[in-house]
Amino acid sequence: MYRLAVKRLLQQSLRSTIVINRPSIIASSSSSLASSFRFCSSSPQNPNPNPNIPHQSQFTDSTKTTSEKETPRKRHVTEYQEEQSRVLHASLRHVNRLGWGEAAMMAGAREVGISPSIVGAFPRKEAALVEFFMDECLERLVDIIESSDDLKNLIPSERIAKLLKSRLEMQAPYITKWPQALSIQAMPANLSTSFKQRAALVDEIWHAAGDESSDLDWYVKRTVLGGIYSTTEVYMLTDKSPDFRDTWTFLNSRIRDAFDLKKSFQEAQYLAESVGAGLGGSMQGLFKGLKL
Repeated sequence: MYRLAVKRLLQQSLRSTIVINRPSIIASSSSSLASSFRFCSSSPQNPNPNPNIPHQSQFTDSTKTTSEKETPRKRHVTEYQEEQSRVLHASLRHVNRLGWGEAAMMAGAREVGISPSIVGAFPRKEAALVEFFMDECLERLVDIIESSDDLKNLIPSERIAKLLKSRLEMQAPYITKWPQALSIQAMPANLSTSFKQRAALVDEIWHAAGDESSDLDWYVKRTVLGGIYSTTEVYMLTDKSPDFRDTWTFLNSRIRDAFDLKKSFQEAQYLAESVGAGLGGSMQGLFKGLKL
C-alpha cells in the first residue's frame, strides 16, 4: 500500500511541475474531483447518466478475499514475536483497570504464564500496546469488509458511514481510557506509526467504498475521511448518550457534508470573496471557475 502511495506522490510531483506552466489543469483536476464525489453520492441502482463517470460496477470489488486481490495489503504496521503478541493480546483485558501502560502489560504477561520481564523487550512499551490494539482493530474491520454481503447493496457514502461506525465501536469498551491512548499516539516518538495506522484505516475504507482513484482525488478523499474519523473519535469521548447515539448522528452529518461537494465549493467561494481584496481576486477567479 505504501509503495503505491509513494508512486502516486511521485506522479503528483510531476503534475505539479506542469501545473505551474498550465493553470488550466487545476480546473480540470477539480472538475474530475467533483465528478468522482457526485458518483459516490449516487445510488448504485440508478443508470449511469454520464458515460465519462465510471459506474459502481466498473470499480474493483473491495469485498474480495485477500487471496483474490492482485497485491495483498499489509495490515499490521508492526510485527511481534509469538510470545509478545500473546502478552499484548492478554494485556488488553487489563487496560480498563490499569490503563495503557506497563502495569497492564505485566498483568497480561502473568495471565498467559510468561515472565513480566518480557515487558522490557518492548522498546516503547505503552505505545506498543496501543499500536497492537489499532492493528487488531484494522484486522477485524477488514474481516467485516470481506465477509459482509450487506455492504454491496449500499451506496459508497453509506458504506463509509457503516465502516467508520464499526471501527469506532471497537474503541467503545475502552472509552474511559482512550484519552490516554490518544496522548500516547501523539508523542513525537509515536507519531510516525500512528499516522501510518490511520492512513491504512482510511485507505481500507475507501477501497471498500469502491474508490480506485489515482490522481488528486486520492489525496483529497483520504484527507477528508481522516478528518471525519478523528473529529468523530474526539466527539465520542464526551458523548454520554445511550450507545453513543449522538456520536453516530454527528458522524452521519459529517459524511453528508463531505459528499455535498457543491456545498463545500460554495463555502470555499464565499471565503475567497471575503479575502479576495487582499489577494487581488485570484482566489475568487479560481473558485468561480470551479462552480458545479
